[in-house]
Amino acid sequence: MPRGEAAAPIKRAVLSLNGGPTDDLVIDFGCKLARSDQTELMAVYVVEVDWRHDLEADLESQREEASRVLDLAEGMAEKEKVPLGAQLLQARDVGAALIDEAVSLAADAIVMGLPYRMRFGGDFAMGNTIPYVLKSAPCSVFVIREAVAASEAREATMRRE
Repeated sequence: MPRGEAAAPIKRAVLSLNGGPTDDLVIDFGCKLARSDQTELMAVYVVEVDWRHDLEADLESQREEASRVLDLAEGMAEKEKVPLGAQLLQARDVGAALIDEAVSLAADAIVMGLPYRMRFGGDFAMGNTIPYVLKSAPCSVFVIREAVAASEAREATMRRE
């Protein structure tokens, strides 16, 4: 895009939630998009089903957690006066499910959170889902990384518990 030209507004965005420490960051970013561009938001929680279970299996504990997370997302968006849809999916692979959902919704963007984590040995850990989505998404992808200080505070809290 040439300098001075405004980016096309994002009309529809998929917010990837997983019950992790970055969900609030993802929802907050989505609400800011919605306020500035009137973006339609769809919060998506994907319950990953391993090969030991049928894809349609009722994984009650994971579905309960997903529902809790989506309810919290709806509450945060409502507080910001931003409409937010919620979708609970079950799939073998989170990344592929997010791409499929973005395609089916004709989304202009996917917003994902990335906790600040270090692997054993000190390397930064990104996991498999974010690289897959970055490589495969037919739309813009926003990755919201947790601040290092927030990660350190979270880890200190976990050590005390």
